[in-house]
Amino acid sequence: MPAYNGLSPARSWWAVAVFTVALMFNYLDRQLLTLLVTPIKADLGLSDTQISLLVGFAFVLFYVLAGIPVARLVDRGPRKWIIGFGIAFWSLMTACCGLASNFWQLTLARMGVGVGESCNAPATYSMTSDMFPRDKLAQPISVIGIGTVAGSGLALLIGGWLITWLTDIGPQTFPLIGTLRPWQMTFLIVGLPGVLWALVLLATVPEPPRRESAGAQTPSFLATMRFIGSFRGTYAPMFIANGVKAMLSFGTAVWSPAFFERQFGYAPGAPGPILGIISLIVSPIGLILGGYLANRMAAAGYRDANMRMVFYVTIPLIPVAVLYPLLPQAWMAYAAVGLSLFLGSLGAGPANAAVQAITPGRMRGTVTAIYIAIFNVLGYGLGPLVIALLSDNLYGTANLGFSMATTAAVLGPVGLVLAWVALRPYGSAVDAAEARGD
Repeated sequence: MPAYNGLSPARSWWAVAVFTVALMFNYLDRQLLTLLVTPIKADLGLSDTQISLLVGFAFVLFYVLAGIPVARLVDRGPRKWIIGFGIAFWSLMTACCGLASNFWQLTLARMGVGVGESCNAPATYSMTSDMFPRDKLAQPISVIGIGTVAGSGLALLIGGWLITWLTDIGPQTFPLIGTLRPWQMTFLIVGLPGVLWALVLLATVPEPPRRESAGAQTPSFLATMRFIGSFRGTYAPMFIANGVKAMLSFGTAVWSPAFFERQFGYAPGAPGPILGIISLIVSPIGLILGGYLANRMAAAGYRDANMRMVFYVTIPLIPVAVLYPLLPQAWMAYAAVGLSLFLGSLGAGPANAAVQAITPGRMRGTVTAIYIAIFNVLGYGLGPLVIALLSDNLYGTANLGFSMATTAAVLGPVGLVLAWVALRPYGSAVDAAEARGD
């Protein structure tokens, strides 16, 4: 690939590598709580519903509230400084989770994690879109997506090892802090290294010129909303389809460690390393292959290549997601997890690239923030909560698998239909973006 927008391929791909690691820290800190459900429930006396609120709405509420103001800054200001601040802040808030001693303190810390992480996606995708041509965008965004699965996988892998090791050691007393339980020490150990990566990003990643002319004005929020409204036949089904899929994926992911502990008798934290290794192996393959296939489809003349990939991979994903928590043997369930992660990863990069490819450059931060807000409210807010409510009020906590299967059986077909609805208008939106020269 020749130089693009004043940046050599080496500098652009270095930025992609740094963004990937930053996103890894993002999801590592976000997902760590899912592995610590059992010890936190025991120490703080929480219900499944309270746990789902910590994992979901405590995080998502402030992620969304901070997201739009941050996105307006992304469309106007130095994007890499916004990312750097966000990394440092969410890392410190993750460490603060380790200092919490009750539900409300942990809730406040999770809200802080949400504020910090709201800085990452809009700025990252906006910068990446100014580093690569539109028809090559799916691949770098898919590579960045490896950070998502690497962070989620490492949360399970490292978190599982840490909680096992620290449980063997037992509570420890520290000067000024006092006595910390193993799960609290896990948050501290995992949270603090992200601050160092914020410094690496600020020192080495270039701020790319925006594709518009230097004198181009940033549209107002109202103008951005009018633009979305003019393409509502594309944005609405695309946003909601990906959000519904996130409900299925994240709801299942959040409760998978607890499912293996309850269904197959694993000790707390024991399923984490196995799930983490599976994720670290199959998900990057799916992400890279999905981006490659979407680029090949675009080169073959499919204007709707990104959304077409999302639609295609959802078809086999539905039965796998429904059957996984109903399988009678642990090895069968682990195999189903691997297949589900692979299929979901195939469509993840193209889904994110789809938003960037049809959105004007100086609207990308705001539009991405709206997309990510819907994605997270549905995925992290409602996904774990729906499963928890079914568990607490219908099937019982011992039958968590039935709650997961029911959720997948309902949400999967809804997401598939919405992705199909978005296909035709999406191709027209790509043509319009090229005509504008975005």
